[in-house]
Amino acid sequence: MTIRERMPVLPPPADPPIETEYRPGTPIDAARAIQYQQRGAHDPSHVHAGGVIWRATRTPLGIATLAVRVERGRIRGAAWGPGAPWALDQLPALCGALDDPTGFEGHRHPLIADAHHRYPGLRIGRTDLVFDALVSAIFEQKVTGLQAFGAWRAILTWCGERAPGPTPRPMFAPPADWHAVPSWTWHRAGLEPPQSRTIVAVAARRASIERAMTPALAGDARDEILTSLRGVGVWTSAETRIRAFGDPDAVSVGDYHLAHQVGFALTGHRVDDDGMRELLAPWAGHRQRVIRLIGLAGPREPRRGARLSPEDHRDR
Repeated sequence: MTIRERMPVLPPPADPPIETEYRPGTPIDAARAIQYQQRGAHDPSHVHAGGVIWRATRTPLGIATLAVRVERGRIRGAAWGPGAPWALDQLPALCGALDDPTGFEGHRHPLIADAHHRYPGLRIGRTDLVFDALVSAIFEQKVTGLQAFGAWRAILTWCGERAPGPTPRPMFAPPADWHAVPSWTWHRAGLEPPQSRTIVAVAARRASIERAMTPALAGDARDEILTSLRGVGVWTSAETRIRAFGDPDAVSVGDYHLAHQVGFALTGHRVDDDGMRELLAPWAGHRQRVIRLIGLAGPREPRRGARLSPEDHRDR
C-alpha cells in the first residue's frame, strides 16, 4: 500500500482563514519574488489563479495554505491550517521585504543599469524553510528542468499532504517524512537514485540542519554547512540559499546554462564558470541580483542544435 493510498483523498473542511495586510514602505515586485519559488508550471504546491498566488507549505507549526493577492500599494494574505500564523508572519520576507539593494551599483554595465531602471521593484524573496528549499534543489541536480519538475510534481501529489483551504485545484505540501517514500515511488516519479538517496540522507539530519542554519549566519557559513552534506555541492547550496534565505550574492556555479547566459548578456559571447565569476566580481554582495536582472532583461543567445532529450530508464 502506498503513502497516497493510506492518506484521505478529500481535504479537511475549510475553516475560515486568518488574514493580514502588508503595506511595503517602498514599491516592491512582490508577485515576481513569490513566483520564483514555483518549481515548474504544474507545481502542486504553487498555483497562480485569478490574480491570487496560492502556496502550500509545511511550516514549523504545521501545514499551511497561503493565498496572496498583490494590489497597488498593499499585499493581502489569507492562510489556512495549523501553520497559518507562521505563514502570515513570514509573508513580508516571502515578498522580498528583507532584501536590501543598498549599495548595488547597477551603473557598472549599461545592460544592468537599464534593467535596474526598468525593474526598480525587483526583490529577492525568501521562504525561511531551509529543508524544503534544499530538497527541491536536490531534485534539480544534473537533470533537465522537465525531469526535475515532473518528479517534484509526482512525489508531492502521491506522497505529500493535501493542502487545507479552498484552493483552486488540489494542492499538496511536501511530505512530512521523506524517509517514508518507498524506493519504487522515487523510481516511478523519474528521480534518479543519486538524488533520492541524497534526499533520504539529508532527511535523517533535518533537525540538525535546521538548527544550524540560523538567520544570523553569513552566506559563506551557510555554504560550508550545506556542502558538508554528502551529495550536496556548491550548485545545490547556492540554490538552497537563494530560495530559503534570499541570498543576494549566491551564484549557482555549475549550472548548465547560467555561465553562458551571463557571458552572452555582458560580453556577447559565452564564458565558463570562472569567466562568470570574473564578470560578476564587480557586484560582489549583489551577484544574484545581477543574475535576476539578466534573466529579466538580458539578451538571449540564439539556440544552436537540438534540445537535450531527457533519458528515461523506467520500466513501462
